[in-house]
Amino acid sequence: MTFSTIQALVLRNLYLYTRTPVRLVELVFWPLVDLLVWGYLTVFLQKHTGDSFPYQITFLIGAVILWDILFRAQQGVALYFLEDVWSRNLLNVFSAPVTNADYLVSTYVIGFLRAAVTSLLLAVLAIVLYSFNLFELNWSLLPFVFNLLVFGWSLGMISTALIVRWGPAAETLAWAVPFFIQPFAAVYYPVASLPPAIQWISQWIPCSHIFEGMRDGLKDGVVSWNDLAMATGLNAVYLALAGWLFVRVMRTAREKGLLTKFVAQ
Repeated sequence: MTFSTIQALVLRNLYLYTRTPVRLVELVFWPLVDLLVWGYLTVFLQKHTGDSFPYQITFLIGAVILWDILFRAQQGVALYFLEDVWSRNLLNVFSAPVTNADYLVSTYVIGFLRAAVTSLLLAVLAIVLYSFNLFELNWSLLPFVFNLLVFGWSLGMISTALIVRWGPAAETLAWAVPFFIQPFAAVYYPVASLPPAIQWISQWIPCSHIFEGMRDGLKDGVVSWNDLAMATGLNAVYLALAGWLFVRVMRTAREKGLLTKFVAQ
């Protein structure tokens, strides 16, 4: 793994946004739509339920922001690969002296940058439009955000590995994979509201502990160390498994020439 190679790969992807500014719309438009929809739903419920509705409803806005961090991190990895497919540049990249580590670290950086842009924008707008301050968690928010990034990277590697294995027909997985786990991730509701069988599944998903910890932190102002420890431990396992899957699939793809499927589409 070399810094110069990683830097070149990151710059190559960033140039796509400077040369085609319309790509920035995708970074802003859909997250903004989600924030407006859930934000005004929150305002509506607060006005029409009063004290009879739990004040935790405002956590919906925080959940939208944190979920977008995970989603953008995943997209940073998966779309990084698809950009090379769409530009017919895939074989050029993998025929160059680029290791799997170089490639993955560069996708992590892109995922982090995408998540940083959208999350900061949404956090500021949430303060302005709804008087909801996600930064009330102060520095205790950072470990939760980092865990969301790591889990997003893991999902991105899994998405890319599945696309490489099954070919261009599986490209929709780049968007679908995060939503496969969303019903179990307790993004907009506590784990306790789920049926017992689904609660068991949620316990094995890192982001469910992150969202639970976020709600507890905003409610009590105290970091939920148990949720943070569970999320960190599970993330370490998932990141290792996703990395192993990605490396194995890419090695097989190079040996069997599976990458040529994307050139011939």
